Amino acid sequence: MEEVHKAISRHSQGQHEEVRTFIQLDASREQKIEEAITKCENKQPFSVSKINEITIKMNTMAKKVNLPLRQSVTPEMVREFVEKKNNG
Repeated sequence: MEEVHKAISRHSQGQHEEVRTFIQLDASREQKIEEAITKCENKQPFSVSKINEITIKMNTMAKKVNLPLRQSVTPEMVREFVEKKNNG
């Protein structure tokens, strides 16, 4: 019985680490999105590739531990957001 308890504890700890990593990735993703928005607002070139690299990692993890998936970001999405923000 003790072995089952230890196995459950290890599994739970592993999931906890996955969730913590997911939260850290989410914060990095949001930072990259904000950087893209700022560059777009300042009429500077921007890329969404780093955002989507993080998104892929997050979605891979999300499927393992039943967390919400994140949508890939396109340059058009950033431009539309900036347009709505500035005209809204």
